[in-house]
Parts: sequence; structure tokens; C-alpha cells
Amino acid sequence: MDTHTITVGLGFVAGILYIASHYMKTMVPLRVCEIASNSLFVIYGAMYPSWPTLALYGILVPLNSLRLYEMLQLIKKVRNASQGDLSMDWLKPFMHKRAYKKGVILFNKGDHAEEMFYILSGSCRIKELKLTVSAGQMLGELGFLTPEQQRTQTVECIDDVEMLTITYDKVRELYFQNPTFGFFLLKLSSERLLQNVARMEKEIELRSNPAPA
Repeated sequence: MDTHTITVGLGFVAGILYIASHYMKTMVPLRVCEIASNSLFVIYGAMYPSWPTLALYGILVPLNSLRLYEMLQLIKKVRNASQGDLSMDWLKPFMHKRAYKKGVILFNKGDHAEEMFYILSGSCRIKELKLTVSAGQMLGELGFLTPEQQRTQTVECIDDVEMLTITYDKVRELYFQNPTFGFFLLKLSSERLLQNVARMEKEIELRSNPAPA
């Protein structure tokens, strides 16, 4: 088989891979297919020779390789976020510090919600759940997920409390930019919803089993 036939064959295979990449529905296979196609076009450009082809696809190989690396790193971060606990230290620079006195109602059930809170010190009580939340925990995340952005519980400060706050607009921005934060918010909201379900199940059980005389 002569060199010309090999060169034409490489160009033909590279073209097929390039077309196939446009039918890929997920990014990792698409990038892999693009890199394979670009690499073959580089060899084709060198053997033909076609210097514009060699230059163009010589640039595309490292570019697609970089995008593939970034995607693999993103997948790794998402996997780690879904399996483990998340430190909120990275979120603190986007938040603002506030202080609340003991007895202050942070928000009431049904209030319009515009921000969420991270407790630095002290404790708060979620009245409807009869649940105490303390330093290192988030509050107000469910209002972000409700269609009308309403508070789903009443929260009272049972100590002098220091908090960091962040607006929902900033939360939305971070949610779409950082999958780690997205998974954290999902896990936090799921935990709170499960607490609500457990509370309702307990109340139903108490009502269906009247106290003895």
C-alpha cells in the first residue's frame, strides 16, 4: 500500500470521526472523538502535505484535550460532592456577617424569602420541627426552592447569634457555576424535607393512637 493511499485513508477516517462527534450527546465521548479526529487530520496534513490543515488541527488537539481535562475534573468534583461532606469555607467570601440577639425571630413561616443563612456561633430553633440548629449549619435554603419563595418554617434565635448571609440571587449564580455547591444545596434541602416528613408521620401516629384514660 503506497503512501498516498494511506494518507487518503487517514483523511477519510478522520472525516468520519469528525462527523460522528456531532452526533454525540454527552461531552466526554464528544471530546474524545474530536481529539481522535484532530490527531488523524494532523497526520494527514503532515503526509499530504497540507500546512493549513496541519496548523488548524494542531491547534485543535491541545484545545480539545484541555476541555476534556476540565470536564473530567468537573465530573470528579461532582462525584466527590455527592459522596462526602462539603466544607463551606469557600462560600464565606460571598457572604455578609450579621448579629442577632437572643429571642429574635429570624423569619416566620409564610414570609417572603430572599436570603439564606450560615450560623457562625450560637443556636436557633426551628419551631415547627422543634429542631435546634447550631454553628456550622445552614438555614433558609428551602425558601430558595419553593415556587413562591416563601419561608416554610419559623426560626427563632435561642442565643445571641452571629451569622453569614447570602442572597438568593448570589445563590443562583453559584448554583450554576459550581456543581459542588449545587449538590450541597440538594443534600441540605433533602435532609430538611425528610425532617418535615418525619414530623408529619409522628403527628399522624400520635393522632391515630389516642392517649389511654
